[in-house]
Amino acid sequence: MRRKPVPPAPDRLDRLWEAHRAVPLIPGSEDDCCGRLATRLDVTPDEGRDWLVFCQSLGLARETSRGFERIRDEQTVDDLREAFVAHVFGAEEVLDALDEGPQSVDVVFDAFEPTVPNWERHRDPNGWETRWRGRVSDLLDWAVLFGLAGREEDGYVAVDD
Repeated sequence: MRRKPVPPAPDRLDRLWEAHRAVPLIPGSEDDCCGRLATRLDVTPDEGRDWLVFCQSLGLARETSRGFERIRDEQTVDDLREAFVAHVFGAEEVLDALDEGPQSVDVVFDAFEPTVPNWERHRDPNGWETRWRGRVSDLLDWAVLFGLAGREEDGYVAVDD
């Protein structure tokens, strides 16, 4: 499953590890976990939810029958990269858009735009484009943080393996 929520990328991966540590070891309700993340990361509860879902996508948290819990397994940056591409909606498409050399957020968004679900367009006909352009920007910034892309003067570029 690929999940959509993506918090804004921080400057360093330390913020992701903070979010990971904020997810409880003993399962808690979604509201409790989001509140805990919001408090620890000093963000709104909605942003806390984005962090929780993003941690799930990266294999750092999971939902159990009793609630959400932190996954204790040590994740490497390689593990995070793989999970990002495989489980975060839009990550693979955004990276594919970088195959042609340096690309601006706008160019990447234009390539990505056909994948935006129709229901997202219909639920907010006047604001979906701005929201999804921001999501593409966040995806690109996470790709840079994970070492999957680079940022140059002319835009974002793919990083060779």
